[in-house]
Amino acid sequence: MDIQVEKQESNVTLFVSGRIDTNTSPEFEETINQNIEEDTNLVLDFEKVEYISSAALRVLLATHKKLKNGGSLRIVHVNDVVMEILNITGFLDILDVEN
Repeated sequence: MDIQVEKQESNVTLFVSGRIDTNTSPEFEETINQNIEEDTNLVLDFEKVEYISSAALRVLLATHKKLKNGGSLRIVHVNDVVMEILNITGFLDILDVEN
């Protein structure tokens, strides 16, 4: 997994590539936490994400909870494989996701 960070004031975009699984989700979570405040508008660009596991889903849910009282979380450029995982788990009903 690789993550590129782009910051502009309270807007942060993380360009993520590879797999977000049990091995890489701690780095994913740490990068998110280092780059957000409660009022951050966070965009996760998943164009190059191949797969997400339940560990990644936990990070997404925790991030959503941190930002829901003043910031926002949006996930964009989601491929069919990741979209199916988000759909099956019900995360499409919780998160703002675009493909």
